[in-house]
Amino acid sequence: MSWSLADRRLYLCTPDRPDLFGFVAASVRGGVDVVQLRDKDLDARPLLRRARALRQVCGDLGVPMVLNDRPDLALEAGADGVHLGQDDAPPALARRILGTAAIVGLSTHSRADLEGALGEPVDYLSAGPVVPTPTKPGRPGTGAEYAGLATGRATVPVFVTGGVSVATVEGLVDAGVRHFVVVRALTESSDPEMAARALRRAIDGALARAAEVRPGG
Repeated sequence: MSWSLADRRLYLCTPDRPDLFGFVAASVRGGVDVVQLRDKDLDARPLLRRARALRQVCGDLGVPMVLNDRPDLALEAGADGVHLGQDDAPPALARRILGTAAIVGLSTHSRADLEGALGEPVDYLSAGPVVPTPTKPGRPGTGAEYAGLATGRATVPVFVTGGVSVATVEGLVDAGVRHFVVVRALTESSDPEMAARALRRAIDGALARAAEVRPGG
């Protein structure tokens, strides 16, 4: 299946966890519309087993599921795509492995990363983290200005990472952001469906207000 990401707004990035499938289903019910499995601790075979099972869950829910870092495992798991970091396999190689219909995403953290990414065969970019985050230890925050710059320069959707919350969505939309990655706001929530619903309501409301104030809008 070929997925369009243009209208997908809330992207969950999650490690493996004992309640992974129920957690993801609750998050999707709340408004998540892209899911990434990102686990730096699992070895290849257990990661492959979990990815296969999660791909089935996401397929039943009607949302794409991508795997972090490993295009080879993404292919074997039947994932809808792969998300790559700056030090991972090149996007062109991932595209050859996974085919033209697969989702290929690429992280960017700076203007130099962005310039290098603009010509790559990717379906989306991520920009950030806007603020320092424990999921990217040692990486400084880029600020909202960079996320807005990336959104303005790229011809594919740009998903902002780091510090996305109900309280920050409005400012990020004002900076130009239209797509959002969330980790801790859902993975640390006791009620991920409610937390996702609140985030999605904030995103949709901020985007609607931004559309109203556009010239001619």
